[in-house]
Amino acid sequence: MFENQPKALYALALANTGERFGYYTMIAVFTLFLRANFGLSSGTAGLIYGVFLALVYFLPLIGGIMADKFGYGKMVTIGIIVMFAGYLFLSIPLGGGVMGYAAMFSALLLVSLGTGLFKGNLQVMVGNLYDAPELSAKRDSGFSIFYMAINIGALFAPTAAVKIRDWAEVSLGYSGNDAYHFSFAVACVSLIISMIIYYAFRSTFKHVEAGAGQTKKTDTAVAGEELTPQQTKERIVALCLVFAVVIFFWMSFHQNGLTLNYFADEFVNPKSEGVQTMAFDVINLVMIIFMVYSLMSFFQSKTSKAKLISTVVFLAAVGVLVYKYHNIGGPVDVSAPIFQQFNPFYVVALTPVSMAIFGALAAKGKEPKAPRKIAYGMIIAGCAYLLMVLASRGLLTPNAQAAAKAAGETVPFASGNWLIGTYLILTFGELLLSPMGISFVSKVAPPKYKGAMMGGWFVATAIGNLLVSVGGFLWNDIPLTIVWAVFIILCFVSAGFMFLMMKRLEKVA
Repeated sequence: MFENQPKALYALALANTGERFGYYTMIAVFTLFLRANFGLSSGTAGLIYGVFLALVYFLPLIGGIMADKFGYGKMVTIGIIVMFAGYLFLSIPLGGGVMGYAAMFSALLLVSLGTGLFKGNLQVMVGNLYDAPELSAKRDSGFSIFYMAINIGALFAPTAAVKIRDWAEVSLGYSGNDAYHFSFAVACVSLIISMIIYYAFRSTFKHVEAGAGQTKKTDTAVAGEELTPQQTKERIVALCLVFAVVIFFWMSFHQNGLTLNYFADEFVNPKSEGVQTMAFDVINLVMIIFMVYSLMSFFQSKTSKAKLISTVVFLAAVGVLVYKYHNIGGPVDVSAPIFQQFNPFYVVALTPVSMAIFGALAAKGKEPKAPRKIAYGMIIAGCAYLLMVLASRGLLTPNAQAAAKAAGETVPFASGNWLIGTYLILTFGELLLSPMGISFVSKVAPPKYKGAMMGGWFVATAIGNLLVSVGGFLWNDIPLTIVWAVFIILCFVSAGFMFLMMKRLEKVA
């Protein structure tokens, strides 16, 4: 998985890790902040959240078009600066009045604009690393590593958001609402780190910073990729078909910040005890990741020294887990945002496993092409919400649950294990769809339109994220089983459409 990858991949991945850590720290508590600080309903908070996510993923289209003309590296730098200004606005506690609203909306606009300039163009640069013939076969594994790095940042974000908010509230004496702003301030620090990494290693990827408009037409590498108008049309149509399908994946997947977050906040037992408490300690999750990677390294290493190092790492991780197990205390409070750590944990832990599986299939000539992987990912995402249907049997509607709590009545709770399992299944779908989709766009997009087509991927994600808000409006007197059924149906229907178009998609893959 890591062999023969360009060094620039790791520099770009680490720069993205810092930026994503800050972003996901904010996202972990954002809808809860909107409801607590401004007293918004679940639907209104969901609408603001959905529009913000839509802008975050729509504006890379504009950023991609600009980068094709002015250069990817330049847009990435400007994007980091604009994002920093946005997070700075969001970090200032101004209450729930007019000034608070003005600062919040200004911050969201700046963050989404900066992300639009940064996110897609950085990924285009990663894709450009693999345009050389000797690296083309490593493209999918390279994007899997890049995607894994994103989730390393996301793994620690929920814990950081909760711990820093609690520290500001308990140690510094800030009110619960104002304490949220300290979580948002983390993003400012992480962006500074991202910029330092980017410029410290810029020499390794400077050759991929230029946009198509800055590349000489006489360049033989570019000339070798010239397509006929018919080929260009076929590729763009195929990409647009994929974009149409993934809209509904992101609509379902990004419920992690909305209805799944609401479910964790309102319906999951707020206390955990015994061995289950270990799942909510990010250190334990990191130890499991070390165990997975050391096992993979042990079986793939070619020297006895490497095998010894892998064994030591594995045993050390096991030792930490055994120590933590024997020192389990009493019940611990489970904060809703903490559940969002499981998706990135699964991504980081399972990426080498999925790469090993697909590597074995590729060796036998049986690896499915990217469009087929995307269709399978849609089916798996629908299955995740089947688990939520089972979790919600016998529970009240959201409004009835809130009324019962307000009246001091005993209300039914669901086990947090349902959510942990749901995130596991969603992650299987994500690993099939997201890194493979990005790799597919990078590979298939006509050279002159790479930035715009990568932007198109994000536009599809933006539309899906705008539709995320539908979950917020369903969160009232509708039974939870019906809420989850909406996402099941959308995922399964989208997968069916994908299979109908499969021949056309695989023709250009």
